[in-house]
Amino acid sequence: MNRINQKLQEDKKILSIYFSAGYPNLNDTVQIIQDLEKNGVDMIEIGLPFSDPLADGPTIQASSTQALHNGMTTQVLFDQLKDIRKTVNIPLVIMGYFNPMLQYGVEKFCATCAEIGIDGLIVPDLPVDVYADEYKAIFEKYGLKNIFLITPQTSDERIHFIDSVSDGFIYMVSSASVTGSSAGFGNTQEAYFQRIAQMNLKNPQVIGFGINNAETFQQATQFAKGAIIGSAFITYLKENGTSKIKEFVHTIRQ
Repeated sequence: MNRINQKLQEDKKILSIYFSAGYPNLNDTVQIIQDLEKNGVDMIEIGLPFSDPLADGPTIQASSTQALHNGMTTQVLFDQLKDIRKTVNIPLVIMGYFNPMLQYGVEKFCATCAEIGIDGLIVPDLPVDVYADEYKAIFEKYGLKNIFLITPQTSDERIHFIDSVSDGFIYMVSSASVTGSSAGFGNTQEAYFQRIAQMNLKNPQVIGFGINNAETFQQATQFAKGAIIGSAFITYLKENGTSKIKEFVHTIRQ
């Protein structure tokens, strides 16, 4: 069974952390992953930096730009992760845009992910219908879960279609804005969370965008299986470096 599915079956709320590969420094990637797992994170999204990250807010864009300046590329990331399964057991997801996958070759990209132990991909600019028609068979051939995003504006019809072609979790964007732009959740978001929860989808939901502390983590996970923290963690890395990851995770899990 895929590690994502195994993790989702556990009787706990899932904490997933996103960071940009190659940030703050090019060779920090593996150490950050190991430290996150050691301190109780359930799943990690490894951001593959791209020069035109449409869904990312200024914090993640800045970290992605720095990572590119540091020398991060698709091949460098794969080289860094080639032995990751010798030390890390939790699910690992690569989040990136479709252009680098196309340049690398979609099947070659998926095959390399499977070889090094990546469990899933999040590709925000790959439409679900294009995926279903052209790429689903390739992802499934290599045992990769493709994670789709929904927003408060996504129609029920499209959500049900996404649910039908998914076999992992659905990434619930808490608002229609870019990452890092929210500060807590209001009635509108809570109504959205409740609406999705009442749809009885076959795939569990994990909420992202706007989760930055213990309060927002708990608020989000009242309605979903887990929550994803990205911008707040990257800001923490910028301010504290990689030596105090334990403290960050413990403030969320308190």
